[in-house]
Parts: sequence; C-alpha cells; structure tokens
Amino acid sequence: MKVFETGRPVEASIVVSMLQENGIEAVEMNKVDSSYTLFGKAEIYCRAIDVEQAKQLISTNYEE
Repeated sequence: MKVFETGRPVEASIVVSMLQENGIEAVEMNKVDSSYTLFGKAEIYCRAIDVEQAKQLISTNYEE
C-alpha cells in the first residue's frame, strides 16, 4: 500500500532508508519522467500490516 509520494526521488530514497532502518519493508516506485523531471511522482509502498507504523514514522521523523 502507498504510504508516501513526492516529486523528488531523492526524498523518496531517504524515506525508504528510514523505514527499512526501522524494520519496515518498503519499496520505491519511481514514476518521475526521465526527460521532464517536473512530471510524475516517486511513490513508496509497504505491506498493509505496516502502513500505520510507516505513516507514523514518516510524520514524526520526516518533514517535507
């Protein structure tokens, strides 16, 4: 399930690392256009059982 999205893939990588360091399996799906980086989003997904914990970690440890 999707827990985070951003237009900046670097931020998505940071959030994925933070989630993984806290024991949550997370993957990044980069949907940012390679030619026009203003289009698209980088999305982070995790298992349904980890969604609440992931969202809480993101909201308390990562500020956009």
